[in-house]
Amino acid sequence: MPSYTMINNKTGEEKEMILSLAERDQFLSSGEWKQKLTTAAFVSQTGSTISKTSSGWKDLLGRIKKGSGKGNSINL
Repeated sequence: MPSYTMINNKTGEEKEMILSLAERDQFLSSGEWKQKLTTAAFVSQTGSTISKTSSGWKDLLGRIKKGSGKGNSINL
């Protein structure tokens, strides 16, 4: 379920809530809470993709580099 940052209209308290869409709509329709609009959180990759691959993939890249000719710019 997604999490929403909700703001209490009376107290100004901000609270992060994990709600279904129907539950969120109930909170908003009561008039006691409003939703704080924020951007979505993105998870980015840590480390390189090459370091997380199998040795078979690295061997394939090595054969591609070897067959690509002199002066190629393929980095392994």
